[in-house]
Amino acid sequence: MWAWPAVPPANPALLYKMSVCVYLPQERCGAGPGQIPWGLHAPVGASVRDTGLEASGCRPVCRSSETEEKEEEEEASVGEVKASPNADTTILFVKGDDFPANEIVKFLLGFSNKGPENFVVESLDASFRYPQDYQFYIQNFTALQLGIEVPASRQATFEYSFIPAEPMGGRPFGLVINLNYKDANGNIFQDAVFNQTVTITEREDGLDGETIFLYVFLSGLGLLVVVGLHQLIESRKRRRPAPKVEMGTSSHNDVDLSWIPQETLNQINKASPRRSPRKRNQKRSAGSDE
Repeated sequence: MWAWPAVPPANPALLYKMSVCVYLPQERCGAGPGQIPWGLHAPVGASVRDTGLEASGCRPVCRSSETEEKEEEEEASVGEVKASPNADTTILFVKGDDFPANEIVKFLLGFSNKGPENFVVESLDASFRYPQDYQFYIQNFTALQLGIEVPASRQATFEYSFIPAEPMGGRPFGLVINLNYKDANGNIFQDAVFNQTVTITEREDGLDGETIFLYVFLSGLGLLVVVGLHQLIESRKRRRPAPKVEMGTSSHNDVDLSWIPQETLNQINKASPRRSPRKRNQKRSAGSDE
């Protein structure tokens, strides 16, 4: 149980380098009823007098922060599964280091048994993780269950493929590929065949569904605009009145002759019609020949 000290340290300047001081429970420290056990963050090398706890009779057991970090690393390494020294692995990406989004990425994994005992390759898995924290999974792929026995001094090749998600394009992610196997005694091993940060590239070739829909929408919109303009032009042509054409007085039927005396009209009708210039020329030429 932890608590801050009731009395601050006598030398606060020492607080730049901290450690955790654990005090004995209250029944061992002579604390009175209702008082909590002492526990605080105190400077390294601080005595009981510096912390104001001399009267309680408690003796601190202090550990530095570096010691705590080492202990945490040791605890983590105890449960960590490592690769066997009698096995080697190699990996080859079929398309090189190109990882296009929403496309199949395929690789070949080679396993070599250098030891005297047989190994059983159980599974192969891959995952994308956050580059700053590999404990955070972004995309976890299905593990490939193998169960293949590799005898001593033999090799085996495995194929695995996965598809990076399309929204991951253009960003870096940590790619982790693990091979899980065990020996004849049942000891489990895990080899991180690939553990690096890669960049998922965006697709540049081909058309996706959104692009096709956008093109169809724009084409339909353009067609509607053309049809609308055509209808507008046709409607304006229909509304425009036809221009009036002056017919003139070429027709005699349209002339009012009622005001002309009848005698004059009779004389006009009796007069010989005019001859055409061609007939007059023909007549003149005939007279000259005579």
